[in-house]
Amino acid sequence: MILQTFLKILFAFLFFSFLTVSSLSAQSLGTIHRVDPSIDKLIPKDAVIEKLAEGFEWTEGPVWISSGKYLLFSDIPSNTIYKWKEGEGVSVFLRPAGYTGENPPGLELGTNGLALDAKGMLTMCDHGNRNVSQLNEKNFTRKILAGTYQGKHFNSPNDLVFKSNGDIYFTDPPYGLKGQNQDPNKELEVNGVYRVTPSGEVTLLARDFTFPNGIAFSPDEKTLYVAQSDPNKAVWMAFEVLADGTLGKSRIFFDATPWAKAGKKGLPDGLAVDQSGNLFATGPGGVIVFNPQGKHLGTVDTGEATANCKFGDDGSTLYITADMYLCRIKLSTRGLGFKAN
Repeated sequence: MILQTFLKILFAFLFFSFLTVSSLSAQSLGTIHRVDPSIDKLIPKDAVIEKLAEGFEWTEGPVWISSGKYLLFSDIPSNTIYKWKEGEGVSVFLRPAGYTGENPPGLELGTNGLALDAKGMLTMCDHGNRNVSQLNEKNFTRKILAGTYQGKHFNSPNDLVFKSNGDIYFTDPPYGLKGQNQDPNKELEVNGVYRVTPSGEVTLLARDFTFPNGIAFSPDEKTLYVAQSDPNKAVWMAFEVLADGTLGKSRIFFDATPWAKAGKKGLPDGLAVDQSGNLFATGPGGVIVFNPQGKHLGTVDTGEATANCKFGDDGSTLYITADMYLCRIKLSTRGLGFKAN
């Protein structure tokens, strides 16, 4: 009798242990491709891509909120910013997000890139409203930081990054316009890279782009990286940042056009930089990891078209937005803006 009871308890323990492991395994997805041995210093050998939430239309713009220990991210077609917190899951943070009017300019209405200023205020690229704005969370009102250049409305600001002096650098492709480059409401001829100062002065910094997208600084802010989500020229550009904050010489940091033409999912999009200057860049095949010299070290392949990524938690977690998923992967390196190991 005692033996039978013991066996029943043992069987139940093993059965529920199996269910737990299966459940955890079911929450992982994708594959990590290790191209260069040095990738092991950035991504632990036992690292997995964890699926945190799903069921969205197109996720973008993750940003970690250290004060509340939660993540915000955009779902562009649903015009919503969502909040994800460990142990609580997903909730609506802001809706409507990137468009607040009555006559939508296109289908991609919501916010895209999100970032925090030095005071922790949420700053947003509003596709539908065609501006860069900042949210006052006390009453959920917003302030437009940049809406026009030389009297003409932007196309649809896509991604942004703060420089340490408070300047915002952002990209402006036409994705938020229904007809994109052929849309009759497109007022600017260029799809450019801009800077807006804390005083509101807007400067066009680069104009030779078809679809400028993700944007990030090197740790010393002497280089500005800009992704171009053009299947015919799927590249990441590196610009010299001059002393006055304008851009100097440029070079192709990495050309992924062959990967795009080979059918790998995704295009150069969001960027995140670690404290050593390594780039985690979403593009054809997932999150592509480059060293500062542009050498491909490996790829975090989610299996989906991957839009963006940003560091969170203590800086050693990379949160990833991939089509309908929100994911994360634990790393051995830390992102800019977090305390060093």
